[in-house]
Amino acid sequence: MLKTALHFSHQLLSDCVQPGDVVIDATMGNGHDTVFLSQLVENEGHVYAFDIQEKALESTRKKLEKQNIQNTSLIKDGHQNALTYLPDNTMIKAAIFNLGYLPRGDKQITTKSKTTLSAITSLLTILAEDGRLILVLYSGHDEGMSEKEEVLSFAETLSQDSYSVLTYQFINQKNNPPSVLCIEKKEAK
Repeated sequence: MLKTALHFSHQLLSDCVQPGDVVIDATMGNGHDTVFLSQLVENEGHVYAFDIQEKALESTRKKLEKQNIQNTSLIKDGHQNALTYLPDNTMIKAAIFNLGYLPRGDKQITTKSKTTLSAITSLLTILAEDGRLILVLYSGHDEGMSEKEEVLSFAETLSQDSYSVLTYQFINQKNNPPSVLCIEKKEAK
């Protein structure tokens, strides 16, 4: 069976993240990706997780405490400000974005193209070779569709000499199912 967008995004992470890596959950949400990433990097790695909603931090904190996970930093701020929270000279192996709104949250609070593109641009500057930025794009609402179109347009402009860019989506399903965008940084020649 073909993987759902979420399962495929986790496969892309599993294929590149190793114990000891530094990674980012750019949209913490209910904490599922934060927990997943913390398990991939193990105790010697670290996860920086971002969200603007206190509800997201509370949900994630509870999940981490329940599993006694301590290799994470939960930050109440937008992903566009991620670099201000990382130690100097930090390189990341991966970042994941689940765009849209918080599941079971206020649907009026959504990610926005402007801040998402700012986050992508800044994180590309600290992405390690063979590292990946992975975005799960939810286009089933107006803001999400606009954000998807702008993010894909930006990704198409990335140099093929420096990045490989992949999209993954089901094209015969109703209601605009989520799709995946993966930006992988190539090794320097």
